[in-house]
Amino acid sequence: MHEDVNDTWLRRFGPPLEGGVRLICFPHAGGAASAYVSLARALAPDVEVLAVQYPGRQDRRHEPPVEDVDRLADLVAEALPTESGRPYALFGHSMGSVVAYETALRLARDGRRGPSRFFASGRGAPSLGPGRSDGLRGDAALTAEIRRLGGSRGVLDDPELMAMILPALRSDYRALGSYSWAAGPRLHCPISVLIGDADPLVTPDEARTWLDHAADDDGDGTGGTMRVFSGGHFYIDGRVTEVAAAIGEDLRQHIDKDNELTEGATIVGV
Repeated sequence: MHEDVNDTWLRRFGPPLEGGVRLICFPHAGGAASAYVSLARALAPDVEVLAVQYPGRQDRRHEPPVEDVDRLADLVAEALPTESGRPYALFGHSMGSVVAYETALRLARDGRRGPSRFFASGRGAPSLGPGRSDGLRGDAALTAEIRRLGGSRGVLDDPELMAMILPALRSDYRALGSYSWAAGPRLHCPISVLIGDADPLVTPDEARTWLDHAADDDGDGTGGTMRVFSGGHFYIDGRVTEVAAAIGEDLRQHIDKDNELTEGATIVGV
């Protein structure tokens, strides 16, 4: 990896790009950076995807998981290459959208260059309160929930794979269960909202609340875009080409004649 990328926290699937846009992706509960392999390939070579690898899974499985969303956001914010001069956007799916949101708040609080666009997928905004399954506890309940959401049957039916995944899944749900949103500043960048039309965890109206978390220079909502795809909670798996096209379209709104995004986002008070 290039020197400006923290290879403890970030994974890149494919050759590095010397310029252009970066999309930094945050996995769902129990998920890992590899969840974004297909999306990275679909966006190449126009967009370089960096996926966050949380502790406690895959090649970081021997590290203790972080069981607190705020602490996890602190650590990710420290690791992001925001000062490299590369324009970037953040993309989070499900739990990842909350971690990405809290990460963006920390970047702005610390006076660092923020994302030019924020993508929230598969979850309502934090202002709605806890998600429908955030309080789940116990391996049986967690496994049943992942099965209900359409998680990979090959993993769910393999005891050895489940034994590897469950520690991270337990920790992530503990993190979600203890997370509490504090009203504060909005993101000063457009927000793109994406969900599946059959997602049992979030309705379109609930997902649309993310648009209230964007603000312009006057503190008023700038909104963004809202897209509903055919599919359930993991709609991306079956719609990766469509999702990549939507992401590319929204990113192109910020690309000027030199193929650079507009200045990074800041935070304004509400």
